[in-house]
Amino acid sequence: MTIIDTHSHLWLRQDTIVDGKEIRTLKNGRSIFFGEEVQMLPPWLIDGENSAEVFLSNMDYAQVGAAVVVQEIIDGQQNDYLKRVQEKYPTRFFCMGMPEFRNGNDYLTESIALMDNGFRGIAIPGHRLTGTPLNSLGMIELFQEMERRNVILDICLADNSKQIGEMAEVIQNCPDLKVAIGHFGLVTTPHWKDQILLANEGNNVMIESGGITWLFNSEFYPYPSAVRSIREAAELVGIERLMWGSDYPRTITAITYRMSYDFISKSSELTEKEKMLFLGENAKQFYGFNQLPELPYIKNMSE
Repeated sequence: MTIIDTHSHLWLRQDTIVDGKEIRTLKNGRSIFFGEEVQMLPPWLIDGENSAEVFLSNMDYAQVGAAVVVQEIIDGQQNDYLKRVQEKYPTRFFCMGMPEFRNGNDYLTESIALMDNGFRGIAIPGHRLTGTPLNSLGMIELFQEMERRNVILDICLADNSKQIGEMAEVIQNCPDLKVAIGHFGLVTTPHWKDQILLANEGNNVMIESGGITWLFNSEFYPYPSAVRSIREAAELVGIERLMWGSDYPRTITAITYRMSYDFISKSSELTEKEKMLFLGENAKQFYGFNQLPELPYIKNMSE
């Protein structure tokens, strides 16, 4: 089975300020996060680096052929590092650039520079934006430029109805823009189905499940409610519009990387065809992955 992760993160260091609060890498996988010390990474990443090489080792072990690397304001901009990752591992990673949308910066000019520099996708953490409507003239101009260049938009929306309406207008104005909506519509919040239904607004809109194990963390593995939500979403928009994402590495402080998808592959709630589409085939077509490696199962010593 082809398995592709559509929502992951990489960084060498976290060192940024969000809403006036510090986010900074410590040691042993820990970070200062909005003023609190948290386990951001597995504790064996003692240097705090969340590198492509460590991720590739996890991917090979879990038989994940490729991954989409998105960005989040809470990690700081990682454009320089992700550019190097994309150049070094072009068949394994699809890396998104991220302009600075805050502080009145010229995000359109910066986004165009990122696209000129080879990024085939732009990540927008919409849930972190304040005061910049997604359907504003400046944002629409950016989306139209991305549409013209066939650059993919990865976006996570806030847990309210306002951005859902704005996103619907974007999709209507940019019908050829390829859009991946993240965090499975924030599936544990009241408006999640409205986010999922955005996939019905256009022919190029997909929903990815990055962070679904985090959202159902209180239930924990094997996440039966998460599986049921995938079933519900498939009934709303079709399994062909849904893709698996892990939100690596934050989610693997609680579970292994393989566990972030095998609760789906082991479930009886989905057919084998549905699993194949959700776990990889949809993403392979949407992002244009090819030349994926063959990754045989390696037996654990303890088996």
